[in-house]
Amino acid sequence: MNRPLLRLVAPAWCLLVLLAVVESASGQVDFGFGNLGNDDQPAFNDSRDEVKASLLPSRSQVAAGGDVIIAVVLDANPGWHLWPGPGEIPEPYATFGSAIRTEISVQTGEDDMVTLHPGFALWPELHGVEADLGDGPLNYGVYEGRVGILIPATISPDATAGTQVITLDLDFQACDDRFCLAPASETLRTEITVVAAGTTAAGTDNSSDPVFTGFDPGIFAKIRGGAVAPEIVSFDVFGTTFSIDVNGIGGFLLLLLVAALGGMLLNFTPCVLPVIPLKIMGLSAVADNRRRCLALGASMSVGVVFFWMVLGGLIAGLKSFQSISELFQFPVFTITVGVVITVMAIGMAGFFTIRLPSKLYAVQTSHDTIGGSFVFGIMTAILSTPCTAPLMGAAAAWATTQSPATVLAVFAAIGGGMAIPYLILSAFPDLVKRMPRTGAASEVVKQVMGLLLLAAGLYFIGSGISGLTVVPGEPPSRLYWWFVAAAATAAGLWLLIRTWQLTRRPVPLVILTALGGVITALSVWVGVTMTAKGPIDWIYYTPERFADAIAEDKVVVLDFTAEWCLNCKTLEATVLQTPGVVAALDREDVVPMKIDLTGDNPDGKARLEEAKRLTIPLLVVYGSNGEEIWKSDAYTPSQVLGAIEEADRTYGRNPEAVASDR
Repeated sequence: MNRPLLRLVAPAWCLLVLLAVVESASGQVDFGFGNLGNDDQPAFNDSRDEVKASLLPSRSQVAAGGDVIIAVVLDANPGWHLWPGPGEIPEPYATFGSAIRTEISVQTGEDDMVTLHPGFALWPELHGVEADLGDGPLNYGVYEGRVGILIPATISPDATAGTQVITLDLDFQACDDRFCLAPASETLRTEITVVAAGTTAAGTDNSSDPVFTGFDPGIFAKIRGGAVAPEIVSFDVFGTTFSIDVNGIGGFLLLLLVAALGGMLLNFTPCVLPVIPLKIMGLSAVADNRRRCLALGASMSVGVVFFWMVLGGLIAGLKSFQSISELFQFPVFTITVGVVITVMAIGMAGFFTIRLPSKLYAVQTSHDTIGGSFVFGIMTAILSTPCTAPLMGAAAAWATTQSPATVLAVFAAIGGGMAIPYLILSAFPDLVKRMPRTGAASEVVKQVMGLLLLAAGLYFIGSGISGLTVVPGEPPSRLYWWFVAAAATAAGLWLLIRTWQLTRRPVPLVILTALGGVITALSVWVGVTMTAKGPIDWIYYTPERFADAIAEDKVVVLDFTAEWCLNCKTLEATVLQTPGVVAALDREDVVPMKIDLTGDNPDGKARLEEAKRLTIPLLVVYGSNGEEIWKSDAYTPSQVLGAIEEADRTYGRNPEAVASDR
């Protein structure tokens, strides 16, 4: 036994390694918001106390078929600023992940004769403000003073004379160089008078107001010529943000490329990584036959894309099915997947054979056949659904709001990206020729891999059973983790035993002995940590408990998770359980609350919909009046700490109550 064995066993263990990591280096973070106990700290105000918002039309009277500019005027008091609007923040300005960006949303009615075009809005120019928000002094782009968001509006040629009310919603947050106030949501209204076409419009002309400076009237010609407003899809990957304008063929193709990259990254999540060596072994067995190798790889790739297309079809066609991971919210499905993996693992380990009814053998499920490779691709894609790769989640979430053709295109791109590594391996068989094909080393690889795959199968079976037995508002059972740990421990011990039986060569003996020991030790560690209470005193969500926490003037950190969600567990272990975050969640004025979607949890699903998300993991931080101030599905310790600190300094909290908390 030598290096091929090491190359195959090592990556398979990443499933349990990722779950076993429970802490990382984390220092104390100074978020630069000032000290709540300082006597010179301003009162706990709402953002509306420092920023006045209003609507100002460029003209008070407009003829039918004419144009008008609607300015959303933001007038910030000296020393205060607002975070910028949607889209990518240009260099050299820094980005603060917990910032509440300025947003506008137009309210329309069936009889509205005035059409606003917010996609063509002209946003104010950014100004730099230096602040230390936890990453040292940085220059942040903000709005200051009196600025206007200029929205072009057109009047219908058929509009009847009379008063038209224009209504829109505005969300914004005011900050100074020390701390931020509560985000504000306002509904703004203004009126314009529509006069008959061909009539000279009188009334007040506000177009000379400085807030209208810089607006290009030529935009109205573009709108009437059929110009399409930008449609921005924003991506936030662990604090790194960028956005894509998906209108136009170029932007849409770029989105598909990003979706494909996200699909490819799915192969490196703990859901999929353990099965990749299995396919490598299957391809290595036929590496000498280039045509056969390519056919098997292509068949598996087609299976992967086929599953994602089916999933996209379900989302496009069924209003009740809108989540990629929704399949695993059905415990019977989760258990079925676990049983299939378990049977496959037992067959691979070869310790004993299960005799199935003869009719079942008519379907070739071995991944060294064309049909079996196709099924193997479907199974691999199914395994990926509990995990969400970076980039993929935002692309898929946007797609679910589009036409069926767009949904299918984006999901096909995700599937195609996930299939790319297998196509590459099958097209270049020299990459897998060095893998062991026969002999004792090959058998040990299969047996160890089979036991690790058995651990994965038991994980899905256990999480499915947990979903059947869980009571909403209570933690699910985690005893099944001991069975998972037992199977993985057996893999480590078997590797140790067989290594000493098969080789005395110093290098592989030392490396594989160490690897077997690590697998064994981590397996026991997984059993202990995954069944332990953990360092965070979680409260399990019910609407009443959430309402009580808000009524008690607490900051609520709400974690959406599930037993089948490996990404959720990874983020909890590597981010939420770091010492700094644990200390913040342990404060008296902070309530760590968990929504577990393992089984049927209608209240939890309703809260997820209220957060305007379809998938998990998701972490949401609420201020003391129940307003959402920050959320993310891929976050860092500094982002979580920043959001908690920001929530603690906003939302009109009672200074005496805060002082007592401290």
